[in-house]
Amino acid sequence: MELNVAGRSVLVLDGGEPAVATVAALLRDGAKVTVAAPAVCTAIQDLAERGRLDWTTGPADEAAHDVVLRAVAREEPRPASPSAGGRVTLVGAGPGDPGLVTVAGRAAIETADVIVADRLAPWESVAWARPDVEVVDVSKIPFGRSTPQEEINRVLVEHASAGKHVVRLKGGDSFVFGRGFEEVQACAAAGVPTTVVPGVTSSVAGPELAGIPVTHRGLVQGFTVVSGHVPPGHPESTLDYAALARSGTTLVVLMGVRTLPAIVAALVDGGLAADTPCALVADASLASQRVVRSTLADAVADATAAGVGAPAVAVIGHVAALEP
Repeated sequence: MELNVAGRSVLVLDGGEPAVATVAALLRDGAKVTVAAPAVCTAIQDLAERGRLDWTTGPADEAAHDVVLRAVAREEPRPASPSAGGRVTLVGAGPGDPGLVTVAGRAAIETADVIVADRLAPWESVAWARPDVEVVDVSKIPFGRSTPQEEINRVLVEHASAGKHVVRLKGGDSFVFGRGFEEVQACAAAGVPTTVVPGVTSSVAGPELAGIPVTHRGLVQGFTVVSGHVPPGHPESTLDYAALARSGTTLVVLMGVRTLPAIVAALVDGGLAADTPCALVADASLASQRVVRSTLADAVADATAAGVGAPAVAVIGHVAALEP
């Protein structure tokens, strides 16, 4: 799209999956996007719920917008060649900026027959695919519509078994809290060959893009990455927070916005000083990226005051106080 949309009001009259790449590109270029459609796909609904765009189900006043984009063209997927053989490529697509997708990841997208994408994947990268690519949205929205992992596995196997090249497009790295190996196992059980393209993980990229190193000579000699999707003390939690508090490493917490109060309490109870520097990086690599620097004791209040929501990375340790 060769159109300067920065700061301009753009009305999109299509809420389906083929429109997601266009909408994401508009947002990346600084447009003020409104989607007018009776129903939208999961990815666009998620963008609306996160305040990235406006969604209206009723008629829109086209004259009130600078640019109006009507239905995104849909092309019927071409039949896969039976001799090609179906396969699945897991592409870790990084923290959100399509520029952080690897060369190998882009090559896989360009040759895909089917793209099965997460909500945190950079949807702009779908524009690299052939016009007839089939896009399947399998987003998992916290406390919202969610695609069960078993269904995702079934979709991958079904399309690959039909002789198609399926790209599983995932945010971050597929093997870092991405359940990618579960998908590899499901494909292996069905006799579907898989290839894994590593991605830039937000556990390192998020802090780095905020100017925070996870290690620094003379200050800290390691970092520990944990998932905060369940709080300390939860039956499904296997983490020893007292040991983490004593580890002397930088602590990087993914998926921990909702559980941050309990995590902070457990670390302080485990002996980590309440004045330990802490930073939260939200929407890392996107135009909406925000950084909140605080201390362990004040992190929850400061994050709440700043309106920080998921996705965000928490960095706990002395490196969080470093300045360039």
